[in-house]
Amino acid sequence: MADNSPTGSYVQMDAVDWVDFPQGLCAGDIKWKLLHVSPEAGAWTAIFDCKAGSSFAKHIHMGPGEYFLTKGRMHVRGGTDVGGDTAVAPGYGYEACNAQHDHTEFPVDSEFYMTFLGPLNFLDDDGNTIALVGCKQVLDAWNATAGG
Repeated sequence: MADNSPTGSYVQMDAVDWVDFPQGLCAGDIKWKLLHVSPEAGAWTAIFDCKAGSSFAKHIHMGPGEYFLTKGRMHVRGGTDVGGDTAVAPGYGYEACNAQHDHTEFPVDSEFYMTFLGPLNFLDDDGNTIALVGCKQVLDAWNATAGG
C-alpha cells in the first residue's frame, strides 16, 4: 500500500500481492489489496478478488461507498431475484449510508474496486456486531497479513 502523504499517493497494483481477506468477515476464497487509507476522511479503498461461490458476511455500510465491478457478477443484497441488485461487469454501484447487506455473493470469479467512506459494521445472524471495521482496523488487518 502506498504511504499516505499530504500531496497524494500512488500504488502500482500489479506490484502488490493479493492477501486473504479476514475469515469471519467472508466465506470462501476472497483476496484483497488495500490501496489507500484516509483517516482524515474516514475513507479506505481496496480491490477484491472473489472466487466463484464466495460471499461477504452480513454487514451495514455506516457511511456511503462506491464500487466498480471490473469482472464477473455480484449479487448485492441477494441479487435482483430477491429485491437486491445483480451487478454485471463492467458495472458501477453506489451504496448509501446505512445500506444493509444480508447476503452479497459472487456466483462466478469476480473482481471489484471500492472506496468506503466510513466503517463497515459486520453482524451475526441475530444482528449483533461481530466487527466494526474502519480505517484503523483495515490498516491493522492489512499490515498483519501483508507484512506492512
